[in-house]
Order: sequence, then C-alpha cells, then structure tokens
Amino acid sequence: MLILPAIDLYDGCAVRLQQGDYSRQTVYSEAPWEVAARFAQDGAQWLHIVDLSGAKEGTAANFDVIARIVGETPLYAEVGGGVRSLDTVRAYLAMGVKRVILGTAAVTDPAFLCSALDAFGTSVAVGVDVRDGRVSIRGWTEQSARTLDEFLEKLQAMGVSTVICTDISKDGMMGGSNTALYQRLSKTYTMDLIASGGVSTLEDIKNLASLGLYGAIIGKALYTGDISLHAAIAAAKGA
Repeated sequence: MLILPAIDLYDGCAVRLQQGDYSRQTVYSEAPWEVAARFAQDGAQWLHIVDLSGAKEGTAANFDVIARIVGETPLYAEVGGGVRSLDTVRAYLAMGVKRVILGTAAVTDPAFLCSALDAFGTSVAVGVDVRDGRVSIRGWTEQSARTLDEFLEKLQAMGVSTVICTDISKDGMMGGSNTALYQRLSKTYTMDLIASGGVSTLEDIKNLASLGLYGAIIGKALYTGDISLHAAIAAAKGA
C-alpha cells in the first residue's frame, strides 16, 4: 500500500483543518515546498496536495505554489481542489503533476468528468468526500444529494481508475480511520481506493494495508509528530 503524505494549501500556506471546517485551521508552514522536500527525504514517493482555497472558490488559487512543490521535489504528486476545466487539468499535467483529482466538478458536471476521462485517462482521479453517507462538495461546505454508493457505482461504470475517499468526520481529529468503511468499499468496487481521514497510528496503517487498499493519505499525524513517515511507509509494506 502506498503512503501519500498530504499538504493542504490555503493562501499559499500548508494548513490542516478539523473536519473540513475552514474556521478551525492550523497553519503549519508558510513554505510548503520545504515540507514536501522533507517528505521526500523521509522516503515518500507520492504526495497528495489539496488546494483548499481553490476547492472553496472553484479556481486554481495555489497554482504557483504547487508548481514550486512539483518543480523542487522528486515526488509524484496528485492534486485536487478547484479543478473545474479541462484547461486546468491540462495545465497541472503539463507542470508535472501525475494525477489530477476532480471533486465537486465530478459530482455537479458529469459531462466534464467524462470529457476529462476521455482526454486524460488514468491521469484523472476522483475525490469522494463523505459525511453522514452523502457526498460533500465545494471544499466540504455543501452536502450533495448523492449517496456514497450511488456515486461510486456511477464512477466505476464510467471507467474511473482511482478514487480518494475521505471520511470528513474523521479528518484532522486524530481518532483513527474508518476501517469498516474502507473494508466494505474494497470488497464492493474494483477501482484503486485511497483512504483518507483520521489516519493517526501505525495500527491504522497496518489495518488499512491488510485490506489490500491502493493507498492511504496521512495528514495531521505527520505534522504533530504522532507518526513517523519512515515508519508509516515501512508499516504499509508489512515491514
């Protein structure tokens, strides 16, 4: 299982939110590219980047910061937040981003998702953020009418290859990941599944790895020092 350390960007800074609440925000670094460089030094191969400003505003608000992160580190980056057009997807991929994540647009504009998949194939992933069984959109500020399984079934039928599923209730709370949810999803769907939200111990990582998941994202626990990235990568490999 891959470990993807996370950098969430807001106004150019690396931050963390609690349960997706923009008012409960902690700034960890004003130089996110330095954070990414440390992740690379600690053995990471991939990096999960979310443009929180972009997700809220529907723009590529931190495009220049992401370009610096990608340009200054050897990490494979996946990027989401505010991606609403094929031109934005194209620009990120041209920058060197390996995978672009569609979130809100995948829910509200299925024709756009279809066009992105046709144009960019496996370089497009979908971020599915769930709260109380329903998919959240616009930087977790709105609930959509779609249920989690209804949406995942549609994504699989459309040929989406990678899904990042975040349990918002767990995100930033350091209370453990929703292993039961990911166990059910891994048995139900054939897409590559990346778990996100609440991963805070090596036991969490071992439990997720035992499910055969493609990857797991670690955020706050790395910034607080509760998890060593080196140890997390080893745990994910069964070492």
